[in-house]
Amino acid sequence: MSQHTTDSPAYQPQPTCQIIRPDETYVGQQGLTYFAGIAAETVGAQGICMHLVRIPPAARANAHLHQDHETAIYMLNGEVEMWYGERLGQHLRVRAGEFLYIPAGMPHQPYNTSSSEAVAVLARTDPHEQESVVVLPELDALHQLPVGAISQTK
Repeated sequence: MSQHTTDSPAYQPQPTCQIIRPDETYVGQQGLTYFAGIAAETVGAQGICMHLVRIPPAARANAHLHQDHETAIYMLNGEVEMWYGERLGQHLRVRAGEFLYIPAGMPHQPYNTSSSEAVAVLARTDPHEQESVVVLPELDALHQLPVGAISQTK
């Protein structure tokens, strides 16, 4: 039986329970600011990511999809509207206390038309969080932003 040290190339740390405080933020390819949470990069997750997003009043994301990965969202506060589907031809509104499911590969563009911040917890089957994001700039112009809305693009 061989012994491995932490300096040994064969050493693989075992996954363990970890607490992540959402102190750090980053701007995703979607154009919104996210609070770092559970991901391959933060805890070594292998099949899931989970983070917090705050969407300011009158803001929207870039049209995008998550290639090969499903998304589950729980709205904590506020409400968000979303264009989705082929050429963003469908529309919905999700409110605080509701769950939203987005299938893998589904084009979507969330936006906040309210005067208050929307806050949601997002979970995705992509442990790297941003790896599966495909931005769809050709869809951004399909729908006018409501009066007073701003795009969060760079």
